[in-house]
Formats: sequence, C-alpha cells, structure tokens
Amino acid sequence: MGELIVLLESASIEMVADVRRFPGSRRNPQFSQPNFSESLELAGIDYLALPELGGRRRPRPDSPHTAWRNASFRGYADYMNTDAFRQGADRVIALAGHQRTALMCAEAVWWRCHRALIADYLKVRGHAVVHLLSPVRHDAHPYTSAASIVNDRLSYAAGTD
Repeated sequence: MGELIVLLESASIEMVADVRRFPGSRRNPQFSQPNFSESLELAGIDYLALPELGGRRRPRPDSPHTAWRNASFRGYADYMNTDAFRQGADRVIALAGHQRTALMCAEAVWWRCHRALIADYLKVRGHAVVHLLSPVRHDAHPYTSAASIVNDRLSYAAGTD
C-alpha cells in the first residue's frame, strides 16, 4: 500500500475513483474497499467507488466494436454506449474539475485494463489523461490501438481509420 500512496503523492492526487465493478480482493485484502478507502484517508486522499465504470462486461453478439479482438474490451466498448457509463464518466469529469483524480482498478498496467477505454473516452472529450507508471514516470495517454476518431467521436469499429 505504501508504494501506491507514494505513486499517488508523486502526481499530487487528491481523489481516487475506484472503477472496479466488484471492489474487493481476497488476494490483496488491503485493496478491498473498506481497507483501501481507510488507507487513502489516512494519507489525505479521498476515495469514491464508481462501480458503474467497472469492467467485466460481456460483448453483445452484434457488437460493432470489432477492432477489439479481446472479448472483454469489446464488451466494455459496448457498455460505453449506455447511459450508466456516460453518467459514471460525467461523475469522473466533475470530480476531476475540483480535485486531481486518479482512476484505479485491480489491474496495475493500464493497457491490460478497461481504464484504457475510459482514458480514450476522456481524451476524445478534450480531457488530459496521464498514466502513473512510477513516481518519476507519468505518461500522457496515447489512444489505444483499436481506437479511431470519426467526426470527433470515438469508434472501435474495424476499418474506420
């Protein structure tokens, strides 16, 4: 937990938005919601669970997001077309307007996590997205390889670039 706090502090993070659909961990109980939020609070960092932005979504059989070969990412791209997703994303945008906010999930690296798709969504709307890779390395979000921007809108349909 100490390493994560140092990482968050290196970017002056004030709020952690937990985008796990199920914010618990048997393997790492320190990251289960009650323990995690308490540890962050002790470090002076606010915590908010946003399960409406959580992953583990199944793709629709007729999913238009065929640029994603990974079914989990295709399912999340489908979910991004819902009101629930948009409301969750709007909450993140509102939070980030008042507090320096980090999104967290169980997956440490962003490119193997649905946070990559959330980052695409935020970036196409003009918001700066930075990945905290280490206390000394904070990288600007590059669009995912499946993403294309068509008429200022994010698309994961194959062959749209």
